[in-house]
Amino acid sequence: MKKFDKGTVVRTVLLLIALVNQTMLMFGKSPLDITDVQVNQLADALYTSGSLIFTIGTTLAAWFKNNYVTSKGHQQKAVLKRNDLIR
Repeated sequence: MKKFDKGTVVRTVLLLIALVNQTMLMFGKSPLDITDVQVNQLADALYTSGSLIFTIGTTLAAWFKNNYVTSKGHQQKAVLKRNDLIR
């Protein structure tokens, strides 16, 4: 079994939390136990905006990190391939 570094595990867990949270919001469910009476429009908008920012941020971090999407990443991948360290 392969071991994953802490950063990979943390990013993956945060991404899953963000995606579950966003999916619940899309279906009108609140992950927090708050009634509609307790939440006014501003608080709801702030929560939705914050949730969206969190989802986008964790998605970008999970996708960008170690996925060789930058020119530096492409260079790193070429070096790893040249040295037979990856397929």
